[in-house]
Amino acid sequence: MNTTTEHAASSNTSSASNDAGQTGSLPFCRPAGGRLVAGVAAGVARGLGIDPVLVRIAFVVLALAGGAGVPLYLAGWLLIPDEVSGQSVAAELIRSVSAGR
Repeated sequence: MNTTTEHAASSNTSSASNDAGQTGSLPFCRPAGGRLVAGVAAGVARGLGIDPVLVRIAFVVLALAGGAGVPLYLAGWLLIPDEVSGQSVAAELIRSVSAGR
């Protein structure tokens, strides 16, 4: 029975890694649900496998202790792609500007 459990665990691990590789999902993306502002903290937390509250607290602490939290959050909002569209805000902005030329 022990080998059956090990086989099941290894097949679950390999199928999970295959699913992630086949879908081409990015490690970080801003989710459609669970957002408080722009979904940056929820996306970073999901990518790191931690609670989003911890990431939100880290952004607030960084914002209060020197102000680094605000530019980091804005950079995340611009650069981390949205889960639904698969595009970052910066990529969408660049595409719209280049289409206008």
